[in-house]
Amino acid sequence: MKSIFFTFTIFLISQALNAGVKIYMSPHGNDGNTGSIHQPLATFEGARNKIRELRLKEQIIDTIFVEVQSGTYYITHAFALTEKDSGTPQTVVVFRGNENDRPLVCGGKKTNRFEEVTPNLWRVYIPEVADLGFYFEQLYINGERRIRARTPNGEDLLHLKRVNEIILDTTRQNYIAAFAAQKVIVNTEEWQTLKDIEKEEWNDILISFYHKWEYTPRHIQQVNVTDSAIYVTGNGIFVHNKLNQDSRYRIENYRNALDQPGEWFLQRDGYLYYIPMPGETIKNTQCIYPISNSLLTIAGKRGNEVSSVQFRNIRFETEANKKPTRKYAALQSAAEEEAAIMIDHAKHIEFLNCDIAHTGHHGIWFRENCSFSKMEHCHLYDLGCGGVKIGSYLPSFTPTDQKKLADTHHITVLNNIIQHGGYDYPNATGVTIFHASDNTVTHNDIADFRYSGVSVGWVWGYAPSPSKRNIIDFNHIHHLGWGQLSDMGGVYTLGASEGTSVSNNVIHHIHSFTYGGWGLYTDEGSAGIRMENNLVYRCKNSAFHQHYGKDNIIRNNIFALNLYSQMQLSRIEDHLSFSFTNNIIYYDQGLLYMDMGQDTWLKAQTILDKNCFWNPTNQKQDFHGLSFSEWKKSGKDKHSVIADPQFIDPMNFDFRFKSTKVTKKIGFKPFDYSRAGVYGDQVWKEKAILSKELEDKFDVVMKNVK
Repeated sequence: MKSIFFTFTIFLISQALNAGVKIYMSPHGNDGNTGSIHQPLATFEGARNKIRELRLKEQIIDTIFVEVQSGTYYITHAFALTEKDSGTPQTVVVFRGNENDRPLVCGGKKTNRFEEVTPNLWRVYIPEVADLGFYFEQLYINGERRIRARTPNGEDLLHLKRVNEIILDTTRQNYIAAFAAQKVIVNTEEWQTLKDIEKEEWNDILISFYHKWEYTPRHIQQVNVTDSAIYVTGNGIFVHNKLNQDSRYRIENYRNALDQPGEWFLQRDGYLYYIPMPGETIKNTQCIYPISNSLLTIAGKRGNEVSSVQFRNIRFETEANKKPTRKYAALQSAAEEEAAIMIDHAKHIEFLNCDIAHTGHHGIWFRENCSFSKMEHCHLYDLGCGGVKIGSYLPSFTPTDQKKLADTHHITVLNNIIQHGGYDYPNATGVTIFHASDNTVTHNDIADFRYSGVSVGWVWGYAPSPSKRNIIDFNHIHHLGWGQLSDMGGVYTLGASEGTSVSNNVIHHIHSFTYGGWGLYTDEGSAGIRMENNLVYRCKNSAFHQHYGKDNIIRNNIFALNLYSQMQLSRIEDHLSFSFTNNIIYYDQGLLYMDMGQDTWLKAQTILDKNCFWNPTNQKQDFHGLSFSEWKKSGKDKHSVIADPQFIDPMNFDFRFKSTKVTKKIGFKPFDYSRAGVYGDQVWKEKAILSKELEDKFDVVMKNVK
């Protein structure tokens, strides 16, 4: 009897949880319908307007469910919610799809069927291009991004010979001249592949420069065959990161570059040309191009924020980003680029079990005055820029001490897969926290971007910063860089960040072009950050690097098998830079300490102690040119040891311990690094695993990009 009563009680509770006002949507509905299950609406705008209508007629005291039935909802512009569409804690507005057959919001349009030009070249006519001047820069075939025709093919880049810049408007903002012309001189052997560019193609051709941490896209203005020069114009190049012989470039979007399976080219006469991939047939190929520049906007007003809105089990896909004809270098982390989902002046906004994919911009941005919001168990992939952005990057912000909140705060990014990005802006970051405090980024898998994995803080140096108490814990951050840009890290920090934790993460396979493939990177002015219980291995330059900062704690980490060095310090300052204690450093190549010849490890104010060092190939380790005993006499690592830490199989990245005898000597506390990354059912965890093909390609890059 008790069992029957208990079952009945659970049934009543479940029914109560699913009670409330229900409005139905269907791809086959009509916005003139009532919104009932038998007369569903057709669009999100229709559902939004129905909710507004109901609120005018009656007082709603329960949750409002918009039941988004399975299928595809094609849109040409972003669905917009304003302060008029807020729920309350008691009357939350929930847009909900079927968990097992999630509906799709698509900001693109299908083409007609391709026709065969030759067996290895297809084309399709898009009338909007010829008739309306419409143009796009992204394309998706059978749910996969395809590459616009470019030189060189694949991930390769060409090297510049030199660049001459003429400043035409000396007005400056952020060290950048308002207008300039650049004469780009290319190497003779590379010019042979570029000299056949047709003059009528110049204005549509994009030349993209990769220089240190920046990416600068420009449209070609003039080509001079006689001196192998390409002319571009726009804002001046950042004075601290000029284009030079160390910079690289690629050229895209001209007909003669169409020479590789999977490439496409859109002519202004409306014809889209495509070279099919092996196995593709005209009959089994679906082609979609983006129309909408955004998919969803949530924007209230200060003091009247959008509140208590949720999206569950919905896929958001296909969104356009067209690079402007005049452009300065994209800001670090592609900061100024918007997102497929834009949120401003909002609180208690949640995305649960949603996808964001096939974008030209970032995935989602909790920008101005956002708080107490969450993204959980979502899959963000195939992104033109980065995944998640939090806070505003603009320099105007309210100074925040160690107790006050920033304008944007308490955003939770939990248990998400954020992978495969930077296709349009390679300097984008997996997750970026700008001027924002008290945010939590935990248990995410962040991989396959061309720049940093997580970036925290947006103030260079020791000026006041609002970015406090951000938690970056238990993430799996890996396979970043691809040898394309420099000055990057698995987790990158900036400015005064008191109370920030970067702990219990697994970070590996971080590979830059030249300098700066670091695992943990405390850049300019990073202060008050605790980095603890991290496993960092197979990074190009080192596991940990501090440019300059103060009072950071680097404790109880495992740094292993990094390539050029294991730790790096770049600046000597007149305060405590950091403490480095209870860490295990295991390496078989490169330096132990790197300082670029400035003796920073000897002269800087640091606390180095109770660490374990082990090189299985050389027991006579070099401590910055000193023996271990001499190093200790200098005041460094007085209680540290040279000893085998007894990992089970470090060469195959198994860093569990066979014995804890050595760890006890230095006070190291073993941690379970298998907890990093996503959690849940096996299907979800397996979705986060990169393909062996992609990992093998990355390993080739690590061998070839020195």
